[in-house]
Amino acid sequence: MIALTLAEIAAAVGGELRVAGEDTTETVVDGIVDTDSRTMTPGSVFVAKPGAETDGHRFVGAAVAAGAAVAIVEHTVDVPVSQVVVPDAVVALGALAREVVARVRAEGRLRIVGITGSNGKTTTKNFLARILEDEGETVAPVKSFNNEVGAPVTMLRVTKSTRFLVSEFGAAAPGSIAHLAGLVEPDLAVVLMVGMAHAGGFGGIEATAKAKSELVSAARVPGTAVLNIDDPRVAAMKDLALSRGLDVIGFGQSDAADVRAVDIEVSASGTSCVIEVGGERLPLRLRVLGAHHITNALAAIASALVLGIAPADAVARLETVEIAERWRMQPLGSDRVRIINDAYNASPDSMAAALRTLAQITGPDERTVAVLGAMSELGESAGEEHDRIGLLAVRLNIQRIVVVGPEARRLYLAAVGEGSWDSEAVHLPDQDAAYEYLRTELRDGDRVLVKSSNSVGLRHLGDRLGELFS
Repeated sequence: MIALTLAEIAAAVGGELRVAGEDTTETVVDGIVDTDSRTMTPGSVFVAKPGAETDGHRFVGAAVAAGAAVAIVEHTVDVPVSQVVVPDAVVALGALAREVVARVRAEGRLRIVGITGSNGKTTTKNFLARILEDEGETVAPVKSFNNEVGAPVTMLRVTKSTRFLVSEFGAAAPGSIAHLAGLVEPDLAVVLMVGMAHAGGFGGIEATAKAKSELVSAARVPGTAVLNIDDPRVAAMKDLALSRGLDVIGFGQSDAADVRAVDIEVSASGTSCVIEVGGERLPLRLRVLGAHHITNALAAIASALVLGIAPADAVARLETVEIAERWRMQPLGSDRVRIINDAYNASPDSMAAALRTLAQITGPDERTVAVLGAMSELGESAGEEHDRIGLLAVRLNIQRIVVVGPEARRLYLAAVGEGSWDSEAVHLPDQDAAYEYLRTELRDGDRVLVKSSNSVGLRHLGDRLGELFS
C-alpha cells in the first residue's frame, strides 16, 4: 500500500482512530493490507473481518506479533496496537482501496482493467497480466481474488509506480460487480461471456447478463468496453457502452470482431490459431489446452491493443504462458497417463468445453476418461444441466465416465440412459473411492479429465492422480 498516516487511514474508512504506544495520528503506515493474520509483515494493516466460522478479531494479536502496525476492527480488542474502529470491516476495506487507487490514479500513470464473465476471468486476467508486465509494474489478483475481500486486497497492492491494475470481478449477487467496479471505475471493462455459472443465485441467465453488464455501467468515461462479440448477451452490451460514451472493441471468431481468431486447432501440446487484427494475420500457439482459451487470449490481446501494445508483442508474450492457473486445464501425470486437472471450478459451459477438449486431444490409440463431479450454484437448472453434461459425454464418445459424489448422480444416470453401459460409466460415493477405482482402472495411453466445481474438491483427486502417474 502507498504510505498513509493513521489519520488518513481513519478518514478514508470513516472510522474512529485510537492510537496506542508511541504512535500518533501522523504515524505513517505503508505495508500490505489483508484479512489474513498469517500474511502480515512489518508495517502492515490487518483488517479484522468477522466470518462464518471464525472472527478476525481473535487474530489481532497474531497479526501484531507478525508485524501489523494498525488494525481495522469493528470493536476494540485488548491488544497493544493502534486501531481504527468501523461499523463494518469489509466495507472499510473497500473504502480504503478506493482511496488508495484514487491517489495513485491522480498521479496520471495508472490504467485500470476490469474483467468479468461467467467463465474465463482468471485465465484472461493471467494472460493480460503477462502481456502488461513487460510494459511496467502490473498488479493483478492472486488466484481468483475477485470478491468483496479479494478484489480490494488486490487493489491495495498498487504503488505510485504501478502502471496497470488488472481487477477480476465475480458476482455473488446482483449489485456485486457494480460495487466492486465502482471502487476503481476501470478504464477498460472486459466482458467475456454470460453463462449458467451462478445462474441459480440470480434467477436465470438474463439476470446474470444484467449483473455482468454492471461492469460496463461502472467504467470510467472516456473509456472502452471490450466485448465478446460471439456471445449475443455480451454483444448486446454495446448499446449500453455507446450510450455512456465508451468506445467499443469486439473480439471473437465472428467476422464482426475487431480482434478475430481463425483456423483454431487443438492438440495435446496446446492450442493454435491465427489472430486477425488491423489487417495483420498473426499465428498464435498457446501452450494452454482447450479451444475455449482462445477466447480468453483474444480478450487479452484486444485489451492490450487499447492500452497501446502492438498485437504482435501481445501474441509473443502469450506464447510464453505455460498454464492458465493451477487446477485450470493443468497437465499432470506423464505421457503414459496424462491427467488434466480442471477442477477449480465448473459450470455447464466450462464442463462442456473441457469435455470437448478431452475428445480433441486424444489420439486413436488412446482412451478418454472423464472424472466428473457436481456443478454448484445452478439453482432449479441443476438437474437439467447435469443431464445435459451426461448426454454430451456419451455423444463425444468419452470411453470411461467416472462420476463422483451424490450431487452428481443425475449426470451418471443421464450417461447410462444415453447408452454408456457395461461399466463405461460408474458412480462412486467420494474422492477416496474414485482414487482406489482409478488407481487400478487407468492404463497406458489414457487421457484423463478431472472436472468439478471447487466446492466438490476433485482438484485434490486430480493432484493425487497426477502424482501417482508422474
